[in-house]
Amino acid sequence: MGKLNGKVAPITVALALAALGVGGGFFFHVQSGLASQGDKPMSSTHITVDHVRVETDKPFDQAVKAFEQQLGRYDREAYKSAIAREDAEHVRAKIQAMVGPSGFMLFTTSDHGELLRLVGQNKKAIQYVVGNPLFALEMTRHDLRSSLYAPLRVLIYENEQGKTCLEYDKPSSLFGQFGNAKVTDVAHMLDQKMEQLVDKAIE
Repeated sequence: MGKLNGKVAPITVALALAALGVGGGFFFHVQSGLASQGDKPMSSTHITVDHVRVETDKPFDQAVKAFEQQLGRYDREAYKSAIAREDAEHVRAKIQAMVGPSGFMLFTTSDHGELLRLVGQNKKAIQYVVGNPLFALEMTRHDLRSSLYAPLRVLIYENEQGKTCLEYDKPSSLFGQFGNAKVTDVAHMLDQKMEQLVDKAIE
């Protein structure tokens, strides 16, 4: 499904997305139609998503450390305090101070390896939620639906062969469905930043 030694392999995955009250006509449109969910109208649109998987010989713990070193940390209290002042430049400065070398900050993690120990499986797998509210703003200001995919998710895990794998969905294929050129431009920038982030983790 991927290539060894840090090579990126795009994988096409078909996803069905449903949103109440949202019509069809999205970019990457394959098929859409109206259905019903109880007494509420529902539209369903199929899109294609480019899924990126990178496999490396670098040990899991080292890849995780290198990945996290590229991320800033989201400070919820500092963010709430800045927003309360309603000073746009102050808020931007506070957010910018939270980002790391990658341009992203870490919002949260989910250690799926720990959870799997409950069923007797000894696995290493951490899901990261990463992003930058200022990048998100440049998309949601043009199409609020972009907030569905911001922030982004990255999974780092150790496979059965002892290799470290990093996986994520390519942002441009997620945000491209909205058919807004300004949103898509930001998404392509995110493609580059995600690739650079992963490259730093495995180098």
